[in-house]
Amino acid sequence: MSAPASIRGALQARRSAVGRTPALLPQLLLGLACAGYAVGACLGWGSAQLAVFMGDFGLSTAALAAAVSCFLFARAADNRFRPAWLLFSLSSLMAAGGNAVWGWYEFVRGLPVPSPSLADLFYLCFAPPAIVGLLVLAKRPVTRAGWLCLALDSWLIGGSLLTLSWSLALAHTAHLADVEGASVARAALSLAYPLLDIVLVSMVLALHFRRSSVNRAAVNTAIAALALTVLCDALFTSPLLRQTYHSGQLLDAGWFAGSLLLAYAPWGAGREEDNAVQQRPEPRTTSRPIAGSLAALTPYLAAAVCTLGILYNVIEGRRVDRVVVFTGCTVVLALVVRQGIMLVDNIALTQELAQKENHFRSLVQGSSDVIMIAAPTGILRYVSPAASGVYGREADDLIGAELASIIHPDDLGGVVHEVRRFLAAPPAEEPTTRIECRFRSGGGEWLNVESTVNRHQGGLILNSRDVTERVRLQAQLQHNAEHDPLTDLPNRALFTDRVRQTLGGRRSGDAGTAVLFIDLDGFKAANDRLGHQAGDELLIQAARRLQDSVRAGDTAARLGGDEFAALIVGDGSREQTAREYQVHEIADRLRLTLSQPYRIAAGEVRVTASIGVAFAEPAITPNDLMRNADLAMYRAKAAGKDRVELYAPQMQAEVVRRSELAVRLRTALRDGEFALLHQPVVHLTSGTVAAVAAQARWRSAQGILFTPAEFLRVAEDSDRTAELGRWLLEEAVEQAADRASAGHQVSVAVRLSARRLLDKGMAFGSVEALLTRYGLPSGALMIEVSDSDPRVSFDELEQRLVALRRLGVRIALDGFGSGYAAINALRRLPIDVLKLDRGLVEGVVESARLHKITSGLLRIACDLGMQSVADGVDVPEQVLALRAMGCTHGQGMAFSGPLDEYRLRRALIRGEFPVPGSPAAQPVLAGGSIPLLTGSHTETPVPPT
Repeated sequence: MSAPASIRGALQARRSAVGRTPALLPQLLLGLACAGYAVGACLGWGSAQLAVFMGDFGLSTAALAAAVSCFLFARAADNRFRPAWLLFSLSSLMAAGGNAVWGWYEFVRGLPVPSPSLADLFYLCFAPPAIVGLLVLAKRPVTRAGWLCLALDSWLIGGSLLTLSWSLALAHTAHLADVEGASVARAALSLAYPLLDIVLVSMVLALHFRRSSVNRAAVNTAIAALALTVLCDALFTSPLLRQTYHSGQLLDAGWFAGSLLLAYAPWGAGREEDNAVQQRPEPRTTSRPIAGSLAALTPYLAAAVCTLGILYNVIEGRRVDRVVVFTGCTVVLALVVRQGIMLVDNIALTQELAQKENHFRSLVQGSSDVIMIAAPTGILRYVSPAASGVYGREADDLIGAELASIIHPDDLGGVVHEVRRFLAAPPAEEPTTRIECRFRSGGGEWLNVESTVNRHQGGLILNSRDVTERVRLQAQLQHNAEHDPLTDLPNRALFTDRVRQTLGGRRSGDAGTAVLFIDLDGFKAANDRLGHQAGDELLIQAARRLQDSVRAGDTAARLGGDEFAALIVGDGSREQTAREYQVHEIADRLRLTLSQPYRIAAGEVRVTASIGVAFAEPAITPNDLMRNADLAMYRAKAAGKDRVELYAPQMQAEVVRRSELAVRLRTALRDGEFALLHQPVVHLTSGTVAAVAAQARWRSAQGILFTPAEFLRVAEDSDRTAELGRWLLEEAVEQAADRASAGHQVSVAVRLSARRLLDKGMAFGSVEALLTRYGLPSGALMIEVSDSDPRVSFDELEQRLVALRRLGVRIALDGFGSGYAAINALRRLPIDVLKLDRGLVEGVVESARLHKITSGLLRIACDLGMQSVADGVDVPEQVLALRAMGCTHGQGMAFSGPLDEYRLRRALIRGEFPVPGSPAAQPVLAGGSIPLLTGSHTETPVPPT
């Protein structure tokens, strides 16, 4: 035996010994008490007086102890056996009372016990509670036939014992009572004791085979105690022993032991059973064939006893007593009735068994699962008919074959290992196991089969089902979870896992391993122009080119949108510089391949590729390596696109700087470090202030104001820019309301991007709430729609602007002339004012070409009935030129830079700015308020103070 097994066995033996110790002590004390009483009885207790005391009050004390013990256990018990123990307590109390009366006569008064006496009443009351208690302990029949069989079994046993007892002793006792002229009471009393004992013995024997399995040890002990008491009563009632009996004899030791055994039964036996349960953590179901056979033979044994009683009278030459004849006839009649009931019951059970067998046969034969029984040698002994439909093989062809012959060779080792492990495990801990393997079908294909395995007479029962479709579906789902549905390339999750495997494998220290991040430049524009279907076709072709360009051991993946990636695995065969040069060549070749024209819907589409490359370093994580490649790709896009950039550590430093600036921007918004300035919008003919354009400035710690454009570009935080836009709008409306209340009726222009207008946080309801809260009149707010992001939906933008105009908000198109979507915006959007881009204004004097373009745009505004504002009017010559072209308003350093609230109010009080020269032509539009938005990233700088 191995050391672990020896230690385990020793621990189990020690636990068993510890569990037995508490149970042995009460048993030892019980045995010593009974043996001491028996020895004292054999020796006559040393004196006649002590013998009488121990024979009377000793038995009374033992019976009283049994009564108290059963009563206390009945109070503590919480089950259906509680009444039984109360009845046993009452029965023992009757025995204690009878012995006490005997002691009163014999020991206290020194008189013989009269017959009949109060003691006889107590003794006669001993048996009925015990009989009823045994009935409570018995396993109750569930049918009427069961109750009838129980009554017949009791009478068979009782009648047989009565026949035998009457033949042996009771008839003689009745005859002596009649001869001696005893009274009816004494004659009845002489027969009552043996008759009650016969009934009690009948119940003990009849119920012994029907006792419940709950607290079995205690019930068995109680039955043994009552059986011992009845045996002593039987000996006492025999004429020979009764004539010579006196208190303190050895017969009293039997009664004493019976009472103590009944007192011990509910506590010691129950605790012993609990310990036995704790010592057996693996319960085993054991059959009891001997007990079952005895229960079945009980009626026949009873009939045999009855026959022996009658034969005894015949052999002795006695006349057969009428009691014996009557009792024997009733016993035979009871046996016949019982046999008839058993016959009917057996017929019913046979029919039920046949029905269940047919039912289960139908289930097995009609089941879609294949049920197979394999012998311990592995030979198939039974195969259900479902095998023909599941495996494509007839069940008869499989019977007699080895189970291993139909299992795939690659799966056989795992199946054998699992079966051996399962058979070695305790059945109680692991009743079944599950095995998945491949079975050979009749057509030669391998089917994925899932089998539930059970033990069967040393062999196995396999309940198998075909799960091939499920396995294929799982494989397909796994493939879908790891691959892009459009291009079928690995997705980000699988690509990250491959990078992790490469960095953690044998090439973990290879600096030649690299990750390429690829972005298609111009894809979004092509997708918006040609439609999503064409965009998907372009992505599919790009993925095919990428897949064809990488090596067999490398991985190409689509990360999402128009972003792709490639994992170039190093082979460790070159020095780092040469390997990096090779990877750079691969990346450049990919760039050229992906930049070739794509044939989409009978036309060509051109996009370029920006690629970032990052090389593996010692101890680098997959996330860090992919982040480095992503940073390099964004550097390639920022540097002009259509290029390859290698990752450098300063790129990460730039990300850190951007992050810090984003935090500073967030802090500035929270701490109120932003200030709002306004730049006057002047009528180019009269010089009057028609509107003011709100512009945000960031106040540094030194008190210098900066435009937030650089910080917004670096931070690239849409949440922060949205928060800044909301702050700018609310602050501009609030200050405009304050100026209106002070008598300065001038509109305010706030610049917002088209994307910001479509943001959920900038719903027109919030604008209406601001106008209502501050009481700003209609037309006092103008929103300048800036930039022309191709991703913005014109339909949604049109709906939003129409809703704003219903609120009285005027709409201006900012940066007119700089975006490709300007004409489309004029055609579809509800525009009130056109704001010329600074790029048109700056060269309008020097460039005749630009002069003509600007003049044409102004004529378009005039024809559409719109006002016009020129942004960036910084010199008088620009004022003269724009006014001559028909521009109505201007904004720039030629009039004033952005002003704080104090200087703005002074300018509004003055009312106008000097206009250089005289107008060459009358303005197209008369004056009026012109709303304005924050300046672009090229806002008019703050003049030095």
